[in-house]
Amino acid sequence: MADPPEISFAAIFACSAFAACFAEFCTIPLDTAKVRLQLQKRVPLGDSESTPKYKGLLGTIATIAKEEGLFALWKGIVPGLHRQCLYGGLRIGLYGPVKAFLVGSSYTADVSLFTKILAALLTGAVAIAVANPTDLVKIRLQAEGKLAVGALSRYSGALDAYRAIVKQEGVAALWTGLGPNIARNAIINAAELASYDHIKETILAIPGFTDNILTHILAGLGAGFFAVCIGSPIDVVKSRMMGDSVYKNTIDCFFRTLKSEGIFAFYKGFFPNFGRLGSWNVIMFLILEQVKRLFS
Repeated sequence: MADPPEISFAAIFACSAFAACFAEFCTIPLDTAKVRLQLQKRVPLGDSESTPKYKGLLGTIATIAKEEGLFALWKGIVPGLHRQCLYGGLRIGLYGPVKAFLVGSSYTADVSLFTKILAALLTGAVAIAVANPTDLVKIRLQAEGKLAVGALSRYSGALDAYRAIVKQEGVAALWTGLGPNIARNAIINAAELASYDHIKETILAIPGFTDNILTHILAGLGAGFFAVCIGSPIDVVKSRMMGDSVYKNTIDCFFRTLKSEGIFAFYKGFFPNFGRLGSWNVIMFLILEQVKRLFS
């Protein structure tokens, strides 16, 4: 995913932010379903009176739409767009410069996979450290299910959520879950950007393939698959830390989840997560590649 040298950081940032926001809007219903599945606690064995509310990707989407209305699937879209403007713009905008810095200005050979991974780890960590408050608010809004009759929603919207969290929990609360969020986003960013970069190069080396839409789709799907396989356990911990305040810290959340629900709890929502990240990566990289050409 090497950027032509004539494209400035500001242009790459703008292209990346636009592409990420477009992908976010298209796929956030899948993300809402994923968050609900991850926050859903396992029903104890032998408990015949209690069954899981959400079952599978399509079942979760149908349940949310039926109980809360179709637009509930876009809960968290405002902070989601805030997040993508910051996180999407920074992680992709910084990837090229950081990669160039790591290899040196005089380096002319192909960049190694290790260097691509390291560059993506660094840019993912920096970007989410800046954007963590937007991620927190997005998950808080997505986590709210159907309210009981007469019950009031915790937040009236994204801006109210920012204000309420600062007022009730303090400014530092906006960075709740920063540890697992940095780990998750640095790793997923490395899986996405480095794998997209590497898969695209590999595809282009195959006779008959060119730098076109098909190549971008295949590389985007590969990036999404690697991101979910590697990042799912951290993603579950992050969602629970941000959506539920009962955990003391990241380690507490990890071991309490492992003890009460088993190892497979960390791959809860795997298929909706892949449906979300796979489609998100295809849309994002496809739009990014086309928009970048306008600046080339």
